[in-house]
Amino acid sequence: MKLDEGKCKTYLIHPDTVEKVQQEIPKEELLIDLADFFKIFGDTTRIRILSALFVTEMCVCDLSEVLNVSQSAMSHQLKTLRQAGLVKFRKEGKSAVYSLKDNHVKQIIDTGIVHITE
Repeated sequence: MKLDEGKCKTYLIHPDTVEKVQQEIPKEELLIDLADFFKIFGDTTRIRILSALFVTEMCVCDLSEVLNVSQSAMSHQLKTLRQAGLVKFRKEGKSAVYSLKDNHVKQIIDTGIVHITE
């Protein structure tokens, strides 16, 4: 295969379009952060946890029971969700009770569900 095979013969066909996109596309650092953010949603257990928390706040023990996941695995996944800023917790006696950090999380999941069910 030649080095230039498959490449455009002309380097800039629509300069106005190229300039507009270059001005409006988010910065590379933001796109990297966004890609990392969406990786969090790439795990079924984390999606299941978030779905449970859409209903009500829950402690690790109850989440483990509902989702049939060990408490150790649940704690690990909740830590990931906490670090991503998707869930928060509060202490209730010796237990930690988890909830969604804000409603944006539900909006993201709901939008995804609408998209895949169309």
